[in-house]
Parts: sequence; structure tokens; C-alpha cells
Amino acid sequence: MPSYTPVQKSAIQQFTAVTDAKDSVAAKTLKNNNWNIDQAINAHFNSNSSTSNPSPTTQSLNKLFDKYRDNASEEPDTIGVDGSMRYFADLGIALDEPVVLVVLTELNAPTMGELTRQGFVDGWKRLRANNITEQKSTLPSLRHSLPSSSGGLFLTTYKSTFRLALSPGQRSLPLDTAIEYWRLLLSPPSLSWNTKTTPWLDWWIEYLTTKWKKGVSKDMWVQTGVFVGKSLEDEGMGWWSEDGAWPGVLDEFVGFVRGKRGVDGGDGEAEEMET
Repeated sequence: MPSYTPVQKSAIQQFTAVTDAKDSVAAKTLKNNNWNIDQAINAHFNSNSSTSNPSPTTQSLNKLFDKYRDNASEEPDTIGVDGSMRYFADLGIALDEPVVLVVLTELNAPTMGELTRQGFVDGWKRLRANNITEQKSTLPSLRHSLPSSSGGLFLTTYKSTFRLALSPGQRSLPLDTAIEYWRLLLSPPSLSWNTKTTPWLDWWIEYLTTKWKKGVSKDMWVQTGVFVGKSLEDEGMGWWSEDGAWPGVLDEFVGFVRGKRGVDGGDGEAEEMET
């Protein structure tokens, strides 16, 4: 019997109380829905209501999903690492392309290298791509839409990447892992975090590796995304205020940037500090 956290055990109890399902069904459905109780319950009832007569689209997507399962007998609703690699290869996507993160986000993947049946079927139905050929045809549009700082696809993908990159049991990302994903998301062909006079991404990584040297929390990850958008809109940082509710690491980074620019009040030798 797998071990679950107290929060997960509580979720299983709530799920079974509402649905009368077995604990094993509850755990599997909750896992497939990232332990979101409401989402899992809705998925359970929707699945039961449509099982007897699934639509042709659902049948097609389920058949495609089944093709890539790693362990059909024990995990019939999961594609694991090997299956995911085969699937992305068939889509023609290299694993170091930022569009991989877009697809994982659109399919509500629980983590890197894992896809669930519910997320796979619902995601591709939403994108109106019911077979591998149609799914390939969506990729140029996703690639084109990603390098936008105005929100939308980039912002959704950026936020979900933190969850995707976490290893089991982790609450924060190791710094080297976070930097790897920042490089992937904040460099062409994704969004380019550079402006006319400021190589933001290079300076951010330099600051982190020489001054910060700690893990990256969810709040730090999310607020860095907000900072990226604002710095691209106004590299002079007219929007910046020392009284703003930014994580301390970004307060110190602003001092680091000003020091690099030779601006009064800048501190190129900022001390390490907590978020």
C-alpha cells in the first residue's frame, strides 16, 4: 500500500465520502488530477457518465494514449517516462525545446515525464487535435504564441513549469534546476529576457550563482515571472519601488543591476539573504 501524506489521506477520505468509490480508485483519480479534490470528483463522475458511450473523439484519443503506456496492467491511465519520450519523438519535438513545457501544461501533466489519461484526452480535445497528425499541426501555433510577455500562453506555461520541475517530495527547486528552466523559458525561441541595454537573464543567473546560491521557492519563481514582464516593458525600472511586496532576492537583484549600470544607490556586492 503506497504511503500518503496526511493531506493526501484527507483528500482520499473526502473523495470516497462523496463518490462511494474505493480507496484505490480515489487515490488514482486524485493523482491523475494533481490531488485537486474538486477536479478529481468532477473527472470521476464525468468518466462514469460517458464510459458506456464515449464519443469518437474520446475513443480516438484513448486509443492513442494506450499506444504509449509503459505499464498497461498496473497503471492503465498513466504514460511514464519512456512512453512520454516515444510520444514526443513521434510529435517531432526535441526534449530541450520550450514547446515541450507548453504541451505538458496544456495536457495538465502532473510532472515531467508523466501524462495522465484525463489530462491527455481533455487537453487535446480542447485544442481540437484528435490524432497525431492533428497534434503535430498545433505545434507551429504554440511555438509562435510562446514568445509573448503579455501573458497568455507564456505566463500559463511559466507558472506550471515550477510544478512540472519539482521532484517528488520537493517544495522548492534546486538552484541549478531552476536556472536550467529559466534558460529554456527566457531565451529564444521562447521569450527573450533581454532589452537594449540590459542582458537581464545573464545578470540574473550571475547574481544567483554568485550571491544567492539557494533553492527557489514557488513565490520566488512566480514573482520572477512578474519581474520579467515588467522589466521588458520598462528596462529603466520606473515601476520599481522599495516598498513593493517583492521577495528579498529581487530587491537585492535590483541593487545588483544598478551596480552593473553604475547607477547611484546600486550595490553590485549585494549580500546573500532569504526570500
